[in-house]
Amino acid sequence: MTFHELHDGDRPLLLPNAWDVGSAIAFAAAGFPAIGTTSFGVNAASGRPDAEGASREATLALVARITALPVYISADIEDGFSDDPEEVAEFVAGLGVAGVNLEDSAGGHLVDPAIPAAKIAATSRSAPGVFVNARVDSYWFHEEATVDAVAERAKRYADAGADGIFVPGVSDPATIEQLAAAIPLPLNVLVVPGLSLDRLGELGVRRVSTGSLPYRVAIDAAVDVAAAVRDGRDLPTATSYAEAQQRLIDFVQAAPEP
Repeated sequence: MTFHELHDGDRPLLLPNAWDVGSAIAFAAAGFPAIGTTSFGVNAASGRPDAEGASREATLALVARITALPVYISADIEDGFSDDPEEVAEFVAGLGVAGVNLEDSAGGHLVDPAIPAAKIAATSRSAPGVFVNARVDSYWFHEEATVDAVAERAKRYADAGADGIFVPGVSDPATIEQLAAAIPLPLNVLVVPGLSLDRLGELGVRRVSTGSLPYRVAIDAAVDVAAAVRDGRDLPTATSYAEAQQRLIDFVQAAPEP
């Protein structure tokens, strides 16, 4: 199936989000057909706060490596790292990915929808095969957080050439169902505690992203391991060193570092 077709399956596409090569390799080894990146995880791994446009070079470096994996890659490119639609389009066209997330906020606030719409239109022209997932940040930043307002932004982005709509921060089942009915493109949400993939599919969701959750859980797990040693608790099981090392050897042999 193509990346676009994965959004039309019997269940929503679950997209795990990687923050480095090792996590991407692990997700691929677990059998996920597509992997996203997380700007929070990429930024955090470099010691930077999220959503300040600082992940551009780190995202470029990560994507350059993991596109060699036998899975589809969707890159989180924040707001495109530029206010110039043509620069955003050129950036996306050069990534070599199956999809991108392009958000409609800057500095923690929504922007005029005409700005991301122009970036989406330019990207659709320059990289017509790339799945453009337009992110509507209304619920994320609690601005214009109504079904009608989100649907209106989504329509603008659909008209500009977007392939999907990502609405992070929405968790109420009734609201999710209303959004899915009002939005003319596949709806993407973040993992919602208490709502299974099947339940989200019943509500009309076509894609579910893990976002930065795996990164944050991994950090918590790392601290817990050290604390367990300190406190004399039993240690958790983990992938063996030999297996983890072999995955990296196989990856490097298949895709030598540029």
